[in-house]
Amino acid sequence: MAFPRRPSAFLRYLIPGALILIGLYALAGPSDLLVTVPTPWRHRYAAGEHPIDWLIKVAEKDFDQKLARESHTLAEAAAAYRKRRGRHPPPGFDKWFEFAQEKEAVIVEDFWDQIYHDLEPFWALPAGRIRKDAWNFEMQINIRNGNATSGSDWFWTKIWLKMIKTFDHLLPDMDLALNAMDEPRMVVPWEQVDEYMRLAHKTRHMARPRDVVSEFSTLPPPGQGPEKDLETPAKEWEGEKHYWLIAQRGCHPKSLARQSPVITNFDTTPLIKSSFALQHMQDGYVWNYTLSTDFCHQSDLQALEGVFVEPLSTSATKVLFPMFGGSKLAVNNEILLPAPMYWNEEERFMGSEGADIPWEEKKDGVIWRGVATGGKNRENNWKSFQRHRFVAMNNATKLNLAETRQMDPVNFALPPKQYGLKAQQATVGALGQWVDKWSDVGFVDLMCGYKGQGKHCNYTDPHYEVMEGMKMAKQFQNKYLPDIDGNSFSGRYLGFLRSTSLPIKATLWREWHDSRLVAWKHFVPMDSRFGDWYGIMEYFLGNAAAELKGHDEVARKIAMNGKDWAAKVLRKEDMQVYVLRLLLEYARVSDERREVMGWVGDLVKGELAP
Repeated sequence: MAFPRRPSAFLRYLIPGALILIGLYALAGPSDLLVTVPTPWRHRYAAGEHPIDWLIKVAEKDFDQKLARESHTLAEAAAAYRKRRGRHPPPGFDKWFEFAQEKEAVIVEDFWDQIYHDLEPFWALPAGRIRKDAWNFEMQINIRNGNATSGSDWFWTKIWLKMIKTFDHLLPDMDLALNAMDEPRMVVPWEQVDEYMRLAHKTRHMARPRDVVSEFSTLPPPGQGPEKDLETPAKEWEGEKHYWLIAQRGCHPKSLARQSPVITNFDTTPLIKSSFALQHMQDGYVWNYTLSTDFCHQSDLQALEGVFVEPLSTSATKVLFPMFGGSKLAVNNEILLPAPMYWNEEERFMGSEGADIPWEEKKDGVIWRGVATGGKNRENNWKSFQRHRFVAMNNATKLNLAETRQMDPVNFALPPKQYGLKAQQATVGALGQWVDKWSDVGFVDLMCGYKGQGKHCNYTDPHYEVMEGMKMAKQFQNKYLPDIDGNSFSGRYLGFLRSTSLPIKATLWREWHDSRLVAWKHFVPMDSRFGDWYGIMEYFLGNAAAELKGHDEVARKIAMNGKDWAAKVLRKEDMQVYVLRLLLEYARVSDERREVMGWVGDLVKGELAP
């Protein structure tokens, strides 16, 4: 596996969180870039060992190594920070640590990797420009003298404001620009981000403790605005409905996303080939979850994900500026906050009722109910939408027709033979019969592109039945909960993790908590093509007709691991701790004295002095 010397190239494939990143930061320097995406190694399986068995073992080891780096004292946390970040902690780090301990947070430096992935490019921008861009945006939260306010009545803004006000007394002056759309809005070209990362790396050093500034600057009242006379780059907002043309510029110039032809016809059965997933798969299953969420090596996804075909709304810029949002794709440049529905704990997403049903009392089955979202599905593009594909793949009738060659699938492909599914090795049509025994998947609204059709749709009605909605409490009666992207991330993920059911997650979206979760330890990852769906379910459920035993106890263990871990690191308190640290870092990168700012209380006292 070859890595580029400059960390920015590496960050485009794996967000900080991989242990190797520390070494990459140390080695980073100007160079000609050659990005090589990691390729899975061949594992020699023991007799009877399934690929998932091995992936679970790797996940257990990864998680144990992560926990071994937990900090229990302020001195340990500061040392871990300097080792991983190459800078002194920000001013207020001691107050942050005290706050985290009061909230009984698990303190592992890796958990905040997303913050540094998001903020690092801003070290290349003038601090005044950052402040001016934030203040000048249409939707803001303003913090002055330890008090957070906002002039916006948008419900997301009000929720984020409510969260920040729980610790605003610990915050310095700053302005936060907020993205109110479901879709992310910034895609800075890879070449530009790479240059920003090169310049940012030059700022990474640790000043002598006696030279460190430990106080933040103050800002004028929000109505006056900082840097009133400073000119900042104009933002041209693109409204191109074909989002792939925007998103691909965030990928490396030699990536498949940039090199492959652009697909413009979505009125045919999409090409679904597992070869595009090889770099993040191990013998048919996801081995690198973070890499699986990066589409830059998966150019076929431009015709398999609604956001690339026609999102609900598009308003994107190439200009880097400090905008905060709840989720993003690998190429977007927003600064992530916990999504509003997570903080608000909305019942329709979280479903607290029924979340504690004992595993033994649940059905050995899969449940999914949802709306046909993903973007604007139309008569000539719906075949390229991910939720439509997943629902079709769980329809026994469609599977039987495809297996018996009576009708080719219009928007999915039968599973590759590499999975060796027992149902496919039995009589023709057995796959559909097997899936029918355990899958209960369907739409509650077809979200038609034509108005006036209610929950139905003239062009998808022949393919889908509209089903009754189902409360989360009833869904929790099933052991397996697939989680499929909608217009952006799925807001049900946290609720699934907190339940006693097993989340099976397929996504291209990044969220604040990704560095805290380990795939195959806390949830089951799935490729966004869903070709591994049947193999995953055969592993857990088995196939009675073929006398193949499942792995029910393994599924229960992962589900309980996820629930227990979510109760420790995905609480509202953990969101507070995360955002407090994020905003301290953001305030520093926005300050003119940022390169000499920090917290060095431990070094001044001589506790860690060399």
